[in-house]
Amino acid sequence: MSKHRRLDPAEVRRVCDASQFNFHSTAEVEPLSSGIIGQERAVRAMEFGLRVRHPGYNIYVSGLTGTGRTTYARHAVKEVAALQDTPDEWCYIYNFNDPSQPLALWLPAGQGLVFARAIEELLRDIRAELPRAFASEEYQEQQDAIARRLQRDSAEILNQTEEAARQQGFALKRTSSGVMTVPIQENGEPLGQEEYLALSVAQRRDLEERSRKLQDLVTDAVRRVRAKEKQAQKEIEELKKRVASYAIDPLIQRVRELFSSHQSVQEYLDGYKEDVVRNLSWFREEESSKEGLALPWGFQKREFSRYEVNFFVGQEKGVGAPVVVETNPTYYNLFGSIEYRNLMGTLATDFTMIRPGAIHRANGGYLILQAKDVLSNPLSWEALKRALKNKEARIENIGEYARMVPTTSLKPEPIPLDVKVVMIGTPLVFQLLNQIDEDFGKFFKVRVDFDNEMEYSAENIAAYAAFISAFCIRENLLHFDKEAVARIVEYSSRLVGNRNKLSTRFNDVVELLYEANSWAQTDGSTVVTAQHVDHALEEKVYRSNRYEEKLQELIQQGKILVDVQGAVVGQVNGVAVLDLGDYRFGKPARITARTFMGEKGVINIEREIELSGQIHSKGVLILSGYLGAMYAQGRPLALSASICFEQQYEEVDGDSASSAELYALLSSISDVPIKQGLVVTGSVNQRGEIQPIGGVNEKVEGFFAVCKQRGLTGEQGALIPHQNVDELMLKPEVVEAVRAGLFHIYPVRTIAEGIEILTGVPAGEAGPDGQYPLDSINGKVNARLQEMAEALARFGKDS
Repeated sequence: MSKHRRLDPAEVRRVCDASQFNFHSTAEVEPLSSGIIGQERAVRAMEFGLRVRHPGYNIYVSGLTGTGRTTYARHAVKEVAALQDTPDEWCYIYNFNDPSQPLALWLPAGQGLVFARAIEELLRDIRAELPRAFASEEYQEQQDAIARRLQRDSAEILNQTEEAARQQGFALKRTSSGVMTVPIQENGEPLGQEEYLALSVAQRRDLEERSRKLQDLVTDAVRRVRAKEKQAQKEIEELKKRVASYAIDPLIQRVRELFSSHQSVQEYLDGYKEDVVRNLSWFREEESSKEGLALPWGFQKREFSRYEVNFFVGQEKGVGAPVVVETNPTYYNLFGSIEYRNLMGTLATDFTMIRPGAIHRANGGYLILQAKDVLSNPLSWEALKRALKNKEARIENIGEYARMVPTTSLKPEPIPLDVKVVMIGTPLVFQLLNQIDEDFGKFFKVRVDFDNEMEYSAENIAAYAAFISAFCIRENLLHFDKEAVARIVEYSSRLVGNRNKLSTRFNDVVELLYEANSWAQTDGSTVVTAQHVDHALEEKVYRSNRYEEKLQELIQQGKILVDVQGAVVGQVNGVAVLDLGDYRFGKPARITARTFMGEKGVINIEREIELSGQIHSKGVLILSGYLGAMYAQGRPLALSASICFEQQYEEVDGDSASSAELYALLSSISDVPIKQGLVVTGSVNQRGEIQPIGGVNEKVEGFFAVCKQRGLTGEQGALIPHQNVDELMLKPEVVEAVRAGLFHIYPVRTIAEGIEILTGVPAGEAGPDGQYPLDSINGKVNARLQEMAEALARFGKDS
């Protein structure tokens, strides 16, 4: 019986005892209400971040995908937001002083839509009331009176002028170019050409002099008539304003009373009234419309759009602060846009076409973003930082920056910004942003760090059952019986790679819940059982393990050389983990070492041909340190050795095979064969201590599969670092083989312990004289190195 410790079945897989549950199925379990399990650190950080309202205390939720970070962030933010005051609403209104810069107007929650509808109704009433007012008999009488007075005054002036002309022997003749003086005879007839030529020179000179004086009188008369016309026009305009004011003042006053306490609304209504009065012609029936020459709808609407309200951001009163989740944070989706319409081949816009972005809708509340999405959209990240820095939400069309020639566009007034941003991403993105963006730490001072594992405890197992219950109810799945819940717990430990932990990557757990439910429904079962969970896991593996099966087939056919019986000098079984994205498995590999006299030390063949990663190369270099410390204290290390991963055609990286490489070296030097029924994993340091590695479950199971194909003999097994024992959650078939004594797992602490298991020969300890027993591994290695050193010395002298 081996003196070295072998793990018992309970140590290679932690079985969740279903008898600990006091329910038959999750239908009897109270559903999880908190929405999060095992994330105390993250919960405390989130509570703190949501509580602090100072600038820069935005939140970065850091964690791996599937840990529930997004679900929890939404739940926690909504819970806090519901207790806060509802922020103001925002409208954009026409700027009557500078139409290119629309004004932002705030109103209490629930009042923005009221205001917009009131203005809409006001415009509708004005458009109906003004034509009626100007069509009234009273207005027509007053306008006619002004016209009659103008006609009377003009006629009186012209009559006086005509009388003065007759007295001077002239008549007045109106033409398109003005009023002309025409000389007349005594009988009143115009003086003809012949009569004019018959006059003497003195008579002609007198006639021309009287005509010139009379023309001055006519000019003065025309001036007086035009002055009367201007006065009449002014009186008509004043009449129109009085009539318009009389018609619209009650309508505007009704809106004023609704918003009597809001000074900005009162100022807007003042400008509104002045502009309506200034543009009364738009509201009257135009001749073009009567004649069927009405403008296209777009142009008609554009005239009156200035009297509308762009209800920009609304809030539901009494529901708390807004929580906006933007799943596609492009620049325009985040910060809004100014849209354009095509009017007869021309692009036109106005303030009613300003559209809000997520940051406007979240103003006064919370904005939840995915870091990867924000960073992958051009300009979004820089614009977000600028908005947080300046505390204002500005709407700009980014296309303006790309134009060579400046164009006229709207510049809406920025809206004051008060928003807390919750950005969700991976730890790597958090680290990169901290390193390359100097502003990141200023704006995201709170990190909510999600762990991917939690303690294996009765409390957390109960929480798992509550989570499954809640999920079944929410997704309308069949409930899971207690044995199925136990299988889910075991799967959770396998996911995290530690039997003392449970996984918090619930997305992977949810996949299993869906698939087990599907198989249960296929069987016509009323609950999901452990068999359905096991079947779901088997099918999940089967969908992804084609490549693994092909490799196992090649090993079985002898095309990939792996021995599981016998013993060979300088040869040991190692194992690597291949990750296909959705599936990981262990791939056994033969590691060989050849040693010979020389001074080159340990040669890593993979490194020589550039197939060795940096970490693997480091592991090989450590071997030279170990050999020198153990065997070259009193003499030089006269050794050349080559190490190779046989049939390895892709890059090798990681140091988990460094102990196996050292075992192969020691075997080659000592000429003691290594048992081929054992596989080795574990890194080593220069002191010969075995260090932990990753993927221990996949590595053991990968070698077990080969042994099972070739036939289990009871001499096969795996050497693993003792630190990895708590990570073992092996498949049930491996556990059964361990229980039957057909497969063994050895937890190893040192190289000495491992070489004894692999060779069956004691490693040997140095005596007081520093020498090792000759029949030990160390003794044989030491003796062989001594021979090499002496031979090398003789060779040097002879040459």
